[in-house]
Amino acid sequence: MRHWPLFSLTITTPRLQLRMPSLADLDELAERAAEGVHDPADMPFLHPWTDASPEERARGTVQYHFGRWAAWTPASWSCPLVTVFEGQVVGVQELEAVDFAVTREVRTGSWLGLRHQGRGIGTEMRRAVLHLAFDGLGAETAISEAYLDNQRSLSVSRRLGYREDGLARNSRRGELAVQQRLRLDREHWSTPPGHRIDGLEPCLPLFGAVQGA
Repeated sequence: MRHWPLFSLTITTPRLQLRMPSLADLDELAERAAEGVHDPADMPFLHPWTDASPEERARGTVQYHFGRWAAWTPASWSCPLVTVFEGQVVGVQELEAVDFAVTREVRTGSWLGLRHQGRGIGTEMRRAVLHLAFDGLGAETAISEAYLDNQRSLSVSRRLGYREDGLARNSRRGELAVQQRLRLDREHWSTPPGHRIDGLEPCLPLFGAVQGA
């Protein structure tokens, strides 16, 4: 699409492809949300969007992506990419920034269908989007946040070289929950083998980035 080249953006890793979802991809992603993302006794997200019926989670997943597309500007963008493993949409990996042209800082967030967890997919999809951020867009810093009891997310960050960068206190389901902020600077990033970005150049102005940054 000439006026929305993001639909041609893909990141390929040894096992995964990350891409801007088609309508068919969104329908499949909605099914993953309906099937479940985490143990109902836990809440890994700041906004408890999974505290809803399967039908509401599915519909909300589609609406969320429509909203992100509609709100996108070069000064404030959120890029949720579906993750495809063995031909199936299994989750979403998001990259976002505010005033990226100035700050060169991005944030990441993700979720993975419950039945696809435990196979290293979460680490590989985060590494893929960091490849986009550092090697494709010229980011200087990547930020991630996770509650102290979300050991899976914290383990992914530490495995990829993030360092602790402060704490935040939040209300989660009406109770105090402490969130760990983590930071990965460009100097601690190494380009991973077997990773490729396609279709990026026409998208760069939408990210507030320039070729070769």
